[in-house]
Amino acid sequence: MTTLSESTIATFKAHASNVSPSKLAHVVCLTNQLAAMRDWYVTLLNATVSFENPDLCFLRYDEEHHRIGLIRFDGLEAQPAGTVVVDHFSFTYRDLPELLGTYLRLESLGIEPFWTINHGPTTSMYYKDPDGHKIELQVDNFTEEECDAFFAAGNYETNPIGVIFEPEAWIQRYADGEPVASITRRPDLPAGVSPFDMIRF
Repeated sequence: MTTLSESTIATFKAHASNVSPSKLAHVVCLTNQLAAMRDWYVTLLNATVSFENPDLCFLRYDEEHHRIGLIRFDGLEAQPAGTVVVDHFSFTYRDLPELLGTYLRLESLGIEPFWTINHGPTTSMYYKDPDGHKIELQVDNFTEEECDAFFAAGNYETNPIGVIFEPEAWIQRYADGEPVASITRRPDLPAGVSPFDMIRF
């Protein structure tokens, strides 16, 4: 665990003291009928598929890499009327300092993420609300074109989860002057580690 100086903490917290997300990024749903859900949302939103494999589908209709995410979950039982299964809601911040400053602000209030992960296209911190809903706070690591290239190169097929990171270490790297693109570049997985070893619940 990286130990941050009081001045570094104060600088980041001050930067994010009155910061709200810039947009609602996406909603991700669990489903046991992936193809039907994909086709329905494509029709409903006039969307296109930005990424798809047998277990996951991302749909977009604007510059965002995905507005709807669908995760195949074959064990999902039929839900009572009026009940649906949302995996998480995601909110985007304007830049990495806003996200890291928000992390420090929330930490000082006793609200800590259960998962901090560099997905590649995004740097994301996952929290749980009092009812247990997962909330993703994120920042985009790529432009729209860079994200398309990342998907097209097979990077998400190789590792659809990402690599866990330590927020304090990233804050220190930023404070030391390292460029954001360098900090957020997704590293390879450690030897002997599978992408699914990176998941936290």
